[in-house]
Amino acid sequence: MTSHPDTYTHGHHDAVLRAHRWRTAENSAAYLLPWLQPGSRLLDVGCGPGTLTVDLARRVAPGGVIGIDIAPTVVGEATEHAAEAGVTNVRFESGDFRDSRFDEASFDVVHAHQVLQHLRDPVDAVARMARLVSPGGIIAAREADYSAMTWAPADRRLDRWLDLYLDVTRQNGAEANAGRWLLRWAHAAGLSDVTYTTSTWTFATPSERGWWAELWAERTIASSFAGQAVGYGIATEPELASIAEGWREWAQQPDGVFIVVHGEIVARQPAS
Repeated sequence: MTSHPDTYTHGHHDAVLRAHRWRTAENSAAYLLPWLQPGSRLLDVGCGPGTLTVDLARRVAPGGVIGIDIAPTVVGEATEHAAEAGVTNVRFESGDFRDSRFDEASFDVVHAHQVLQHLRDPVDAVARMARLVSPGGIIAAREADYSAMTWAPADRRLDRWLDLYLDVTRQNGAEANAGRWLLRWAHAAGLSDVTYTTSTWTFATPSERGWWAELWAERTIASSFAGQAVGYGIATEPELASIAEGWREWAQQPDGVFIVVHGEIVARQPAS
């Protein structure tokens, strides 16, 4: 059993997993692609249902890739996805990478996408990622910055959604604005050769708005985030229902735009 008392704010509702299944190397790890080489050994921390992991495995083949996640159900889905995609240089495990299951310096790349924002001690997590990387290897992470997200037109219900999300993550001891802190966390973890960049997800077409808004409408009333918001006493179910309706109404605006800002780091381990 893991000794790290972290709370995953999103949980594994299908509305969450639909977003995770959408992720690819191009839309979620473009900053990392120039650093990848065929034959590299890669660990994907918090791999979820595996679409991004499998895509990265294609980039480093014939190098071996391991995806690890604390949720056995999504690990099973990831394994099925890899088999259906015909990608054979990847395998998936259930567990917490911090629990000493891997040898030190056993990977060329250790990658995490939208993971550190959910951890009580992200600096320790980065340091543990670094210990798993061989000399000259890469530690990579990409994290959203919730307070930097922006949208138009304005809607007070979406404003309330953001306030609630920030409150819930604080209750969980996590940092929803992780994207802006990655460089500091990397330095605090003892890394010095660090490249910091930013990128966005942008939802502006009718189909993009509808997809993104429906994900968050469902999450707002049915995911772990919803249960935590009510359980912590910072929202009521009627209020959450109103926010969900706000998401759906926003999606109908012909000039609606939603921008998700991310911070990214690529840190190189010193060569021996």
